Amino acid sequence: MSNTSEAVDRTQGGEQIREAKQRLGGLHQHQLQEQDDIETVDYKMVTFSLGGKDYGIDILKIKEIAKFAAFTYVPNAPPFVSGVYNLRGDIISIIDLRVMFNLPAQRKAEGSPEDGLILRLDELMIGVVVDSIDKVVGIVSSRIQPPHPIFGDVNIKYISGVVEKDGRLYIILDVDRIFAKDESAPDEPEPLTAAVASKDSGLSPYQESPEVPTSQGAAGKNEEELDLDFIREGLVTFKGFYPDEVSSTWLHRRYPEWRAERKQLGTEVQLTGEEDAEEFLRTFYSPYSGRFWGEDYVEGVKALLPEEMPKNISVWNPGCGKGYETYSLATVLRMRYPDHILKIWAGDKDLLNISTAPNLVFGADIIPTLYEPYLVEAKNGFAFSSQIKDAILFEYHDVANTNAVPNVDIIMARDLISFLPPKQQALVLNEFSDKTSSGALLILGQNEYVSETLGWQHVGSAIVNAYRKL
Repeated sequence: MSNTSEAVDRTQGGEQIREAKQRLGGLHQHQLQEQDDIETVDYKMVTFSLGGKDYGIDILKIKEIAKFAAFTYVPNAPPFVSGVYNLRGDIISIIDLRVMFNLPAQRKAEGSPEDGLILRLDELMIGVVVDSIDKVVGIVSSRIQPPHPIFGDVNIKYISGVVEKDGRLYIILDVDRIFAKDESAPDEPEPLTAAVASKDSGLSPYQESPEVPTSQGAAGKNEEELDLDFIREGLVTFKGFYPDEVSSTWLHRRYPEWRAERKQLGTEVQLTGEEDAEEFLRTFYSPYSGRFWGEDYVEGVKALLPEEMPKNISVWNPGCGKGYETYSLATVLRMRYPDHILKIWAGDKDLLNISTAPNLVFGADIIPTLYEPYLVEAKNGFAFSSQIKDAILFEYHDVANTNAVPNVDIIMARDLISFLPPKQQALVLNEFSDKTSSGALLILGQNEYVSETLGWQHVGSAIVNAYRKL
């Protein structure tokens, strides 16, 4: 932290900052612009805010973006040690940079997660809390200017440089120096974090993998991991979409496509709003989402249905939306088993959708001709006949809550599980297993996958993603 003797008058400091920005941005603007075509980005940093200013850390020092929801208090630790945190089995110390540097901190509601970064520093893995994470910024390293006390509220020896990018001035922190004891000057006071690296602080050493990647490989790997972290966070924030186990395969397949699309547009890969999130999810949704199934999908489902089925066929369709897929499945089952007794429990937590589904009326232009034998003319279009409608029970229900549905022969839950938090995903998948017997059919979204370890074997086709209970 800056010493009082090093501080400058606030008014003078303000003038110096403006002058410095002019030197960085104005005086050399023409020269920098001319270099744009010949210089390439060779330095990337993750940027964030602290006390209202922009900071950055070398991307090679960052393992991942994180949100710290709960810390375990460590007695007698320095005040900037928030506690220890269990990161997938590794116990790491969490350092609040705002407290460490005596910066003002935004107040959050009790229990609200804190934005932060996991740093990988030689043998240590440390978590740091910041005000908010911004994005990954790529720059030309030659444009980084030497540090100066006026550029931040952090002691100059902990700053590796400053750089301007897109009209914003970033202060680049030297995390190696912040989180290391200066053994070359034993008579000087230890850096603020010297106690953090001691055994008494609760900080655990991080053991690197025996296979150490090259700098170039680490940069590529870390960049992708950080991009994916930002994308995951954006999907959760803007769409309530959780790309965990069920849809992680799709996420990693979608990422290079998205990166290429954004590069072509000249925009960042991070999701900046709901529109970006929806565009990212464009390739996730199953065929005929929110529509009646076409003939190809109908035939794909029919091909999965066994010759022999119980006389009473029970079906569960959580997340049925407006009912289009429920009516489609009911029609397929009626085609395949005309003499069986059919019962479908269809639920959704959207009250408007579920209240209009039982009396769905539509125009002839939106439904394929294969449904015609099961339609009747209504006042404002067409509706399904009683042999279809009477087989369906639409009810307002959240699949994450207790489900009173009996054991069933078929479960259809397309594009549903990925919109549940991870713990709820696991609970729902377990319930799917509990409510089915060997041979039962599970139809999921086109880009949702379950492991055979959960007792399901993939039997789907290119158009229908389905599993058979083992």
